[in-house]
Amino acid sequence: MVLDTIFNTVELHRTDKFVALRFLAPHRVISTSLTDGGIVEGLDVVFNHQGSEAGPLSRHPAPGIIARQDLYAAAMLERHGMAGLKAAQLGTAANMNNLAVVREDFREISVLAVATGGVEGNAARAGDPASCYEYDGRHDPITRQPPPAFGTINVMVIINQPMLNGALVRAVMTASEAKTAALQELSIPSRYSTELATGTGTDQIAICVPVCGPTTPLRGAGHHTTAGELIGKAVKRAIKDTLIFQNGLFPAERCSCMRLMERFGFPGESLVDAVLPYVPHSVRDGVRKGPHVFDRDPMTALAVAAFVHVHDQLTWGMAPPLCGRDAAVTHGASISAACSGRADRWAAYRDRIAKDCETQKRYDPAFVVPIALGLGYTEKWLAHDAMLADLATHVAPNAAGK
Repeated sequence: MVLDTIFNTVELHRTDKFVALRFLAPHRVISTSLTDGGIVEGLDVVFNHQGSEAGPLSRHPAPGIIARQDLYAAAMLERHGMAGLKAAQLGTAANMNNLAVVREDFREISVLAVATGGVEGNAARAGDPASCYEYDGRHDPITRQPPPAFGTINVMVIINQPMLNGALVRAVMTASEAKTAALQELSIPSRYSTELATGTGTDQIAICVPVCGPTTPLRGAGHHTTAGELIGKAVKRAIKDTLIFQNGLFPAERCSCMRLMERFGFPGESLVDAVLPYVPHSVRDGVRKGPHVFDRDPMTALAVAAFVHVHDQLTWGMAPPLCGRDAAVTHGASISAACSGRADRWAAYRDRIAKDCETQKRYDPAFVVPIALGLGYTEKWLAHDAMLADLATHVAPNAAGK
Protein backbone atom coordinates (compact mmCIF):
# COMPACT_ATOMS: atom_id res chain seq x y z
CA MET A 1 0.00 0.00 0.00
CA VAL A 2 1.32 3.44 -0.91
CA LEU A 3 1.28 5.66 2.19
CA ASP A 4 2.56 8.80 0.53
CA THR A 5 4.43 10.26 -2.43
CA ILE A 6 7.41 12.28 -1.24
CA PHE A 7 8.79 15.27 -3.17
CA ASN A 8 7.11 13.77 -6.28
CA THR A 9 10.16 11.47 -6.61
CA VAL A 10 9.70 8.74 -4.00
CA GLU A 11 6.79 6.52 -2.98
CA LEU A 12 6.52 5.34 0.64
CA HIS A 13 5.04 1.83 0.80
CA ARG A 14 4.01 -0.25 3.81
CA THR A 15 2.62 -3.76 3.69
CA ASP A 16 2.51 -5.83 6.87
CA LYS A 17 6.16 -6.19 7.97
CA PHE A 18 7.66 -4.39 4.98
CA VAL A 19 8.29 -0.65 4.47
CA ALA A 20 9.86 0.60 1.27
CA LEU A 21 11.00 3.74 -0.49
CA ARG A 22 10.42 3.21 -4.21
CA PHE A 23 12.18 5.73 -6.42
CA LEU A 24 10.27 7.43 -9.22
CA ALA A 25 13.45 9.22 -10.34
CA PRO A 26 17.15 8.24 -10.11
CA HIS A 27 18.60 8.57 -6.60
CA ARG A 28 22.00 8.18 -4.99
CA VAL A 29 21.89 6.22 -1.73
CA ILE A 30 24.37 5.72 1.09
CA SER A 31 23.43 2.80 3.31
CA THR A 32 24.65 0.08 5.66
CA SER A 33 22.95 -2.61 3.57
CA LEU A 34 24.96 -5.82 3.09
CA THR A 35 23.66 -5.94 -0.48
CA ASP A 36 24.28 -2.87 -2.63
CA GLY A 37 25.41 -0.89 0.41
CA GLY A 38 27.83 2.03 0.58
CA ILE A 39 27.29 4.88 -1.90
CA VAL A 40 25.29 3.49 -4.82
CA GLU A 41 23.31 4.73 -7.80
CA GLY A 42 20.82 2.72 -9.83
CA LEU A 43 18.70 1.39 -6.98
CA ASP A 44 14.96 1.03 -7.44
CA VAL A 45 14.06 0.54 -3.79
CA VAL A 46 15.34 0.91 -0.25
CA PHE A 47 13.36 -1.16 2.21
CA ASN A 48 13.13 -1.82 5.94
CA HIS A 49 11.46 -4.98 7.16
CA GLN A 50 10.64 -6.90 10.29
CA GLY A 51 12.71 -10.04 9.83
CA SER A 52 11.86 -11.60 13.19
CA GLU A 53 9.44 -11.13 16.06
CA ALA A 54 10.76 -9.74 19.33
CA GLY A 55 9.61 -12.04 22.10
CA PRO A 56 10.22 -15.30 23.97
CA LEU A 57 9.23 -17.41 20.94
CA SER A 58 11.29 -15.36 18.50
CA ARG A 59 12.39 -16.82 15.20
CA HIS A 60 15.24 -15.53 13.06
CA PRO A 61 16.06 -16.54 9.48
CA ALA A 62 18.35 -19.59 9.35
CA PRO A 63 22.12 -18.80 9.26
CA GLY A 64 22.40 -20.02 5.66
CA ILE A 65 19.71 -17.58 4.58
CA ILE A 66 21.34 -14.73 6.47
CA ALA A 67 24.60 -15.45 4.62
CA ARG A 68 22.83 -15.01 1.27
CA GLN A 69 21.35 -11.57 1.76
CA ASP A 70 20.94 -11.17 -2.00
CA LEU A 71 18.56 -14.14 -2.19
CA TYR A 72 16.76 -13.02 0.95
CA ALA A 73 16.25 -9.50 -0.42
CA ALA A 74 15.00 -10.90 -3.74
CA ALA A 75 12.48 -13.09 -1.94
CA MET A 76 11.24 -10.16 0.15
CA LEU A 77 10.78 -7.99 -2.94
CA GLU A 78 8.92 -10.73 -4.82
CA ARG A 79 6.64 -11.31 -1.87
CA HIS A 80 5.68 -7.63 -1.86
CA GLY A 81 5.11 -7.15 -5.57
CA MET A 82 8.52 -5.70 -6.43
CA ALA A 83 10.17 -8.71 -8.03
CA GLY A 84 13.32 -8.02 -10.02
CA LEU A 85 13.97 -4.57 -8.56
CA LYS A 86 17.43 -3.58 -7.32
CA ALA A 87 17.34 -2.79 -3.61
CA ALA A 88 19.27 -1.95 -0.47
CA GLN A 89 17.78 -3.43 2.68
CA LEU A 90 17.56 -2.79 6.40
CA GLY A 91 16.28 -5.40 8.87
CA THR A 92 14.94 -5.38 12.42
CA ALA A 93 12.67 -7.07 14.94
CA ALA A 94 10.72 -3.83 15.44
CA ASN A 95 7.07 -3.66 14.42
CA MET A 96 6.61 -1.85 11.09
CA ASN A 97 3.24 -0.56 12.32
CA ASN A 98 5.20 1.56 14.81
CA LEU A 99 6.83 3.41 11.94
CA ALA A 100 7.42 7.13 12.53
CA VAL A 101 7.54 9.60 9.64
CA VAL A 102 8.73 13.18 10.25
CA ARG A 103 9.25 15.96 7.73
CA GLU A 104 11.23 19.18 8.20
CA ASP A 105 11.37 22.04 5.68
CA PHE A 106 13.19 25.34 5.24
CA ARG A 107 12.78 27.32 2.03
CA GLU A 108 13.71 25.01 -0.86
CA ILE A 109 15.25 22.24 1.28
CA SER A 110 13.11 19.40 2.70
CA VAL A 111 14.06 16.32 4.70
CA LEU A 112 11.88 13.33 5.54
CA ALA A 113 12.96 10.76 8.17
CA VAL A 114 11.33 7.33 8.35
CA ALA A 115 12.26 5.39 11.49
CA THR A 116 11.58 2.18 13.37
CA GLY A 117 13.28 1.35 16.61
CA GLY A 118 13.56 -0.65 19.79
CA VAL A 119 16.13 -0.22 22.55
CA GLU A 120 14.97 -2.35 25.45
CA GLY A 121 17.27 -5.29 24.78
CA ASN A 122 20.32 -4.22 22.79
CA ALA A 123 21.15 -0.59 23.60
CA ALA A 124 24.88 0.04 23.78
CA ARG A 125 27.43 2.81 24.05
CA ALA A 126 30.19 3.30 21.50
CA GLY A 127 33.23 1.57 22.96
CA ASP A 128 31.32 -1.00 25.02
CA PRO A 129 32.87 -4.51 25.13
CA ALA A 130 32.35 -6.47 21.91
CA SER A 131 30.54 -9.79 21.91
CA CYS A 132 32.24 -11.27 18.84
CA TYR A 133 35.48 -11.08 16.86
CA GLU A 134 35.09 -10.94 13.08
CA TYR A 135 38.14 -11.90 11.04
CA ASP A 136 38.64 -13.60 7.68
CA GLY A 137 34.97 -14.50 7.36
CA ARG A 138 34.63 -15.95 10.87
CA HIS A 139 32.63 -14.60 13.81
CA ASP A 140 34.12 -15.92 17.03
CA PRO A 141 32.33 -15.20 20.34
CA ILE A 142 34.39 -13.18 22.80
CA THR A 143 32.09 -13.54 25.78
CA ARG A 144 30.14 -16.54 27.01
CA GLN A 145 27.13 -14.37 27.63
CA PRO A 146 25.34 -13.70 24.34
CA PRO A 147 24.14 -10.18 23.62
CA PRO A 148 20.47 -9.40 24.27
CA ALA A 149 18.42 -10.66 21.38
CA PHE A 150 16.62 -7.55 20.23
CA GLY A 151 17.03 -3.82 19.80
CA THR A 152 17.64 -1.98 16.54
CA ILE A 153 17.12 1.59 15.33
CA ASN A 154 16.66 1.81 11.58
CA VAL A 155 16.40 5.17 9.83
CA MET A 156 15.73 6.00 6.18
CA VAL A 157 16.19 9.66 5.23
CA ILE A 158 15.08 11.32 1.99
CA ILE A 159 16.45 14.75 1.05
CA ASN A 160 14.96 16.64 -1.87
CA GLN A 161 18.28 18.13 -3.05
CA PRO A 162 21.29 16.49 -4.77
CA MET A 163 24.42 16.17 -2.60
CA LEU A 164 28.10 15.62 -3.19
CA ASN A 165 29.35 12.26 -1.87
CA GLY A 166 31.20 13.93 0.98
CA ALA A 167 28.01 15.65 2.07
CA LEU A 168 26.22 12.28 1.99
CA VAL A 169 28.78 10.87 4.41
CA ARG A 170 28.38 13.95 6.59
CA ALA A 171 24.61 13.43 6.54
CA VAL A 172 25.16 9.97 8.05
CA MET A 173 27.23 11.56 10.81
CA THR A 174 24.55 14.15 11.54
CA ALA A 175 21.79 11.53 11.60
CA SER A 176 23.85 9.36 13.94
CA GLU A 177 24.39 12.30 16.29
CA ALA A 178 20.64 12.94 16.25
CA LYS A 179 20.01 9.34 17.23
CA THR A 180 22.43 9.64 20.15
CA ALA A 181 20.77 12.90 21.22
CA ALA A 182 17.38 11.17 21.24
CA LEU A 183 18.67 8.36 23.45
CA GLN A 184 20.43 10.83 25.74
CA GLU A 185 17.24 12.83 26.23
CA LEU A 186 15.45 9.61 27.20
CA SER A 187 18.30 8.45 29.51
CA ILE A 188 18.46 5.08 27.75
CA PRO A 189 20.98 2.81 29.51
CA SER A 190 23.52 0.59 27.79
CA ARG A 191 22.89 -3.13 28.33
CA TYR A 192 26.64 -3.80 28.25
CA SER A 193 28.01 -1.23 30.70
CA THR A 194 26.90 1.29 33.32
CA GLU A 195 27.01 4.09 30.74
CA LEU A 196 24.27 5.80 28.75
CA ALA A 197 23.56 4.26 25.34
CA THR A 198 24.49 5.96 22.08
CA GLY A 199 22.68 3.47 19.84
CA THR A 200 22.19 -0.30 19.59
CA GLY A 201 24.48 -3.03 18.35
CA THR A 202 22.56 -3.50 15.10
CA ASP A 203 21.52 -0.02 13.96
CA GLN A 204 21.18 0.59 10.22
CA ILE A 205 20.69 3.65 8.04
CA ALA A 206 19.99 4.72 4.47
CA ILE A 207 20.09 8.30 3.16
CA CYS A 208 18.68 9.01 -0.28
CA VAL A 209 19.16 12.08 -2.51
CA PRO A 210 18.21 12.71 -6.15
CA VAL A 211 21.03 12.19 -8.62
CA CYS A 212 20.11 15.28 -10.61
CA GLY A 213 18.39 18.55 -9.83
CA PRO A 214 17.93 22.07 -11.10
CA THR A 215 20.44 23.47 -8.60
CA THR A 216 24.05 22.92 -7.56
CA PRO A 217 24.45 19.83 -5.28
CA LEU A 218 24.68 20.55 -1.57
CA ARG A 219 28.26 20.50 -0.31
CA GLY A 220 27.55 20.02 3.40
CA ALA A 221 25.17 18.46 5.90
CA GLY A 222 26.78 19.39 9.21
CA HIS A 223 25.50 21.50 12.08
CA HIS A 224 26.17 24.82 10.36
CA THR A 225 24.07 23.97 7.31
CA THR A 226 20.31 24.06 6.87
CA ALA A 227 20.38 20.50 5.55
CA GLY A 228 22.18 19.37 8.70
CA GLU A 229 19.69 21.15 10.95
CA LEU A 230 16.73 19.58 9.18
CA ILE A 231 18.32 16.11 9.23
CA GLY A 232 19.00 16.44 12.95
CA LYS A 233 15.49 17.59 13.78
CA ALA A 234 13.70 15.04 11.61
CA VAL A 235 15.78 12.04 12.69
CA LYS A 236 15.68 12.84 16.40
CA ARG A 237 11.92 13.34 16.42
CA ALA A 238 11.28 10.26 14.29
CA ILE A 239 13.33 8.06 16.62
CA LYS A 240 11.66 9.42 19.73
CA ASP A 241 8.23 9.00 18.14
CA THR A 242 8.78 5.37 17.14
CA LEU A 243 10.19 4.49 20.58
CA ILE A 244 6.98 5.75 22.19
CA PHE A 245 4.97 3.08 20.39
CA GLN A 246 7.58 0.29 20.27
CA ASN A 247 8.86 0.53 23.86
CA GLY A 248 6.50 2.96 25.59
CA LEU A 249 9.38 5.42 26.01
CA PHE A 250 8.65 9.12 26.42
CA PRO A 251 10.23 11.76 28.66
CA ALA A 252 7.69 11.53 31.50
CA GLU A 253 8.06 7.74 31.57
CA ARG A 254 11.75 8.22 32.39
CA CYS A 255 10.81 10.16 35.54
CA SER A 256 11.49 7.06 37.61
CA CYS A 257 14.19 6.13 40.10
CA MET A 258 13.98 2.53 38.90
CA ARG A 259 14.48 3.52 35.28
CA LEU A 260 17.40 5.79 36.12
CA MET A 261 19.10 3.02 38.13
CA GLU A 262 18.67 0.23 35.58
CA ARG A 263 22.17 0.62 34.21
CA PHE A 264 23.70 0.25 37.67
CA GLY A 265 22.46 -3.31 38.10
CA PHE A 266 18.82 -2.84 39.10
CA PRO A 267 16.57 -4.33 36.41
CA GLY A 268 12.81 -4.21 36.86
CA GLU A 269 11.80 -3.56 40.46
CA SER A 270 15.02 -4.90 42.01
CA LEU A 271 15.76 -1.41 43.34
CA VAL A 272 12.94 -2.05 45.83
CA ASP A 273 14.80 -5.06 47.23
CA ALA A 274 17.93 -2.95 47.57
CA VAL A 275 16.04 -0.29 49.56
CA LEU A 276 14.42 -2.73 52.02
CA PRO A 277 17.50 -3.26 54.27
CA TYR A 278 17.53 0.48 54.97
CA VAL A 279 13.96 0.77 56.22
CA PRO A 280 12.47 -0.60 59.47
CA HIS A 281 10.40 -3.78 59.35
CA SER A 282 7.32 -1.74 60.22
CA VAL A 283 7.37 0.09 56.87
CA ARG A 284 8.74 -2.62 54.57
CA ASP A 285 5.29 -3.73 53.48
CA GLY A 286 4.61 -0.18 52.36
CA VAL A 287 7.78 -0.17 50.25
CA ARG A 288 6.88 -3.50 48.65
CA LYS A 289 3.27 -2.60 47.92
CA GLY A 290 3.76 1.04 46.94
CA PRO A 291 7.24 1.64 45.52
CA HIS A 292 5.75 4.31 43.26
CA VAL A 293 5.68 6.58 46.31
CA PHE A 294 9.41 7.15 45.91
CA ASP A 295 9.95 5.75 42.42
CA ARG A 296 7.66 8.12 40.50
CA ASP A 297 7.93 11.18 42.74
CA PRO A 298 9.27 13.90 40.40
CA MET A 299 11.48 15.63 42.97
CA THR A 300 13.01 12.34 44.12
CA ALA A 301 13.59 11.16 40.54
CA LEU A 302 15.19 14.51 39.68
CA ALA A 303 17.51 14.20 42.69
CA VAL A 304 18.54 10.70 41.58
CA ALA A 305 19.03 11.97 38.01
CA ALA A 306 21.28 14.77 39.30
CA PHE A 307 23.46 12.32 41.23
CA VAL A 308 23.68 9.95 38.27
CA HIS A 309 24.65 12.82 35.98
CA VAL A 310 27.38 13.98 38.37
CA HIS A 311 28.63 10.38 38.59
CA ASP A 312 28.83 10.30 34.78
CA GLN A 313 30.75 13.58 34.70
CA LEU A 314 33.25 12.24 37.22
CA THR A 315 33.61 9.02 35.22
CA TRP A 316 34.37 11.12 32.14
CA GLY A 317 37.07 13.05 34.03
CA MET A 318 35.37 16.41 34.53
CA ALA A 319 36.70 16.65 38.11
CA PRO A 320 39.31 14.82 40.23
CA PRO A 321 38.12 11.35 41.34
CA LEU A 322 38.36 12.27 45.02
CA CYS A 323 35.57 14.80 44.49
CA GLY A 324 33.31 11.82 43.97
CA ARG A 325 33.21 11.18 47.71
CA ASP A 326 31.78 14.56 48.63
CA ALA A 327 29.50 14.54 45.57
CA ALA A 328 28.04 11.16 46.53
CA VAL A 329 27.34 12.24 50.09
CA THR A 330 25.82 15.62 49.25
CA HIS A 331 23.68 14.31 46.41
CA GLY A 332 22.66 11.32 48.50
CA ALA A 333 21.43 13.69 51.20
CA SER A 334 19.44 15.61 48.58
CA ILE A 335 17.77 12.37 47.47
CA SER A 336 16.76 11.61 51.06
CA ALA A 337 15.45 15.14 51.57
CA ALA A 338 13.41 14.99 48.37
CA CYS A 339 11.97 11.59 49.31
CA SER A 340 11.02 12.59 52.84
CA GLY A 341 10.01 16.17 52.05
CA ARG A 342 12.24 17.30 54.93
CA ALA A 343 14.84 19.71 53.61
CA ASP A 344 15.57 20.65 57.22
CA ARG A 345 16.95 17.12 57.76
CA TRP A 346 19.52 17.39 54.95
CA ALA A 347 22.53 17.65 57.30
CA ALA A 348 21.44 14.58 59.25
CA TYR A 349 21.02 12.59 56.04
CA ARG A 350 24.45 13.72 54.87
CA ASP A 351 26.12 12.57 58.08
CA ARG A 352 24.42 9.16 58.00
CA ILE A 353 25.23 8.53 54.34
CA ALA A 354 28.83 9.69 54.85
CA LYS A 355 29.24 7.17 57.68
CA ASP A 356 27.93 4.27 55.60
CA CYS A 357 30.04 5.26 52.59
CA GLU A 358 33.19 5.53 54.65
CA THR A 359 32.56 2.18 56.33
CA GLN A 360 32.14 0.36 53.01
CA LYS A 361 34.52 2.56 50.99
CA ARG A 362 31.87 2.92 48.31
CA TYR A 363 30.51 6.10 46.76
CA ASP A 364 28.83 4.83 43.60
CA PRO A 365 25.11 5.18 42.74
CA ALA A 366 24.44 1.46 43.21
CA PHE A 367 25.45 1.81 46.86
CA VAL A 368 24.35 5.35 47.73
CA VAL A 369 20.90 5.60 46.11
CA PRO A 370 19.27 2.66 47.98
CA ILE A 371 20.55 4.05 51.29
CA ALA A 372 19.33 7.55 50.48
CA LEU A 373 15.89 6.34 49.39
CA GLY A 374 15.60 4.15 52.46
CA LEU A 375 16.42 7.05 54.79
CA GLY A 376 13.98 9.41 53.12
CA TYR A 377 11.15 6.89 52.85
CA THR A 378 11.57 5.88 56.51
CA GLU A 379 11.35 9.42 57.84
CA LYS A 380 8.42 10.23 55.59
CA TRP A 381 6.29 7.38 56.86
CA LEU A 382 7.41 7.30 60.48
CA ALA A 383 6.55 11.00 60.69
CA HIS A 384 3.17 10.26 59.11
CA ASP A 385 2.52 7.45 61.60
CA ALA A 386 3.54 9.70 64.49
CA MET A 387 1.09 12.35 63.30
CA LEU A 388 -1.72 9.79 63.16
CA ALA A 389 -0.84 8.52 66.63
CA ASP A 390 -0.87 12.06 67.98
CA LEU A 391 -4.26 12.71 66.41
CA ALA A 392 -5.57 9.51 67.94
CA THR A 393 -4.64 10.69 71.45
CA HIS A 394 -6.68 13.85 70.93
CA VAL A 395 -9.62 12.24 69.20
CA ALA A 396 -10.09 9.51 71.80
CA PRO A 397 -10.75 11.80 74.83
CA ASN A 398 -13.12 13.96 72.79
CA ALA A 399 -14.99 10.89 71.66
CA ALA A 400 -15.23 9.64 75.25
CA GLY A 401 -16.56 13.03 76.40
CA LYS A 402 -19.41 12.80 73.95
